Amino acid sequence: MRVHPSKYGNVLEIGHLIGGEEVFEGPVEERRNPAQREDLVARFPVGTKETLRKAARAAQQAFLEWSRTPAPVRGGVLQNLAQILTREKPTLVRLMVREVGKTFKEAGGDVQEAIDTAVFFASEGRRLYGQTVPSEMRYKELFTFRRPLGVVGMITAGNFPIAVPAWKLIPAVLAGNTVVWKPSDDSPALSYVFVRLFEEAGLPPGVINVVFGGGKDSTGQWLVELMDEGLLNKFAFTGSTQVGRWIGEVAGRNLIRPTLELGGKNPLVVLRDAELELAVEGAWWSAFATGGQRCTSAGNIIVEAPIYDEFKKRFLERTEATVVGNPFEHPEVTYGPFINARLFERWLEHYTWGQQDGACLLFGQGQITRARPYPHFRGDPEAGLFGWPTVWEARPGMRQFEQEIFGPTVNLVRVEGLDEAIEAANAHPYGLSSAVYTQRRDWAYRFKTEIKAGMTSINNSTVGAEAHLPFGGIRASGNGARESGIWVIEEYTYWQAVNEEYSGRLQLAQMDTGYAEPRPPTDWAGLLG
Repeated sequence: MRVHPSKYGNVLEIGHLIGGEEVFEGPVEERRNPAQREDLVARFPVGTKETLRKAARAAQQAFLEWSRTPAPVRGGVLQNLAQILTREKPTLVRLMVREVGKTFKEAGGDVQEAIDTAVFFASEGRRLYGQTVPSEMRYKELFTFRRPLGVVGMITAGNFPIAVPAWKLIPAVLAGNTVVWKPSDDSPALSYVFVRLFEEAGLPPGVINVVFGGGKDSTGQWLVELMDEGLLNKFAFTGSTQVGRWIGEVAGRNLIRPTLELGGKNPLVVLRDAELELAVEGAWWSAFATGGQRCTSAGNIIVEAPIYDEFKKRFLERTEATVVGNPFEHPEVTYGPFINARLFERWLEHYTWGQQDGACLLFGQGQITRARPYPHFRGDPEAGLFGWPTVWEARPGMRQFEQEIFGPTVNLVRVEGLDEAIEAANAHPYGLSSAVYTQRRDWAYRFKTEIKAGMTSINNSTVGAEAHLPFGGIRASGNGARESGIWVIEEYTYWQAVNEEYSGRLQLAQMDTGYAEPRPPTDWAGLLG
């Protein structure tokens, strides 16, 4: 790594990390602060397919030793990592605010999630349990063991540049796997530093290899294609549903089970008995935290008719008070810029969808500019890409209602009764997160049992995760894989069944088994009259 000072902060020149060595190979790209585009944060190379092959071969070589390292020792590396991340948390937070435009509050939560994950899985190194299973034969014992899969290919998004990679990297290496990771090109500096901290914690060279680059027709696509070359034994992806479907196809033809954490159009239902202020605050945070650039952001706020008008009034008041701007210079903002231009341009398109579908725009004017100023903006709106907090009235069947928008936009939807609320909550292709606000336990029970989603909150927001709870979705939100908690271990191990024979002879189950023979039946009816 090379460091050059600038007026905004140091510029990092970083290379791929392959086998513990820094490799400067491929055309160089730049990452700039999305809230202040004059601020150059990092220069990094774009890996070729041959770069990825080198990384995969390094991972294969490292696997030979790492997979044989005792699991408690692997867990000890994660214990060290948790302490190192805690020490470096202020630095990582500051870099995250600068590199991806998160607020200091949310960046702190992002790093803390990685710390919590490392703490959790450090002890799991002593709990990678198998089972002892009773045999039907004498002088034979049966066992099951968890075994690592091998080399894992990983692609992660930039909206959670430390937390989401931690969900994948930490359990993968704990289980004894090695990794080729293509991080988001929105967060190369954070990704580089994160892996260097793993190495400081004692992770051997080549266990985690990093190759930088883009997605389609670039490094990300080529990494997926390594499955067809037999260089990967597992794939883990966080990103769009469209790309996830393609990765699933490639994995399927190679008989590889992928972990796919995809998009969402998450419903938040407010029923007539809800604590209204709590519901308004939860809905507002669900919609606008991270500028709506979360897969768990609320897409549709579904409100029962008797309280709809009052909720709408209060929600719009709360939305209109949202503070937007440069979080590095103004820590008090609710959200900052779009992470990249591609997401911003996609978000702008939804204004056309809404008008075409007949949705009613309640608040929002697209991009925040000097010519179209937002009243609660902090900083220079021309220095990045910023969007108005946007609220529509919509209904099921609209493109606006069904598609993930991934920006500071949410729909209000009016329904009559619990049945219609649940129907509307399921009337889209996704199934990631969901929430309901109600004081009635029977209504909460119906919602959590009838909603089609991998995660549900009751009287809480659609966003947020804890390191020991499974994270993931169904339908267009994922393939049923789960991240975080003990459940993720299933994604990075396979079960080996072992039988040990002590009889000194060949015993054939089912054929030589000494099954108990029943006695002749007793005529109980005749005896009892």
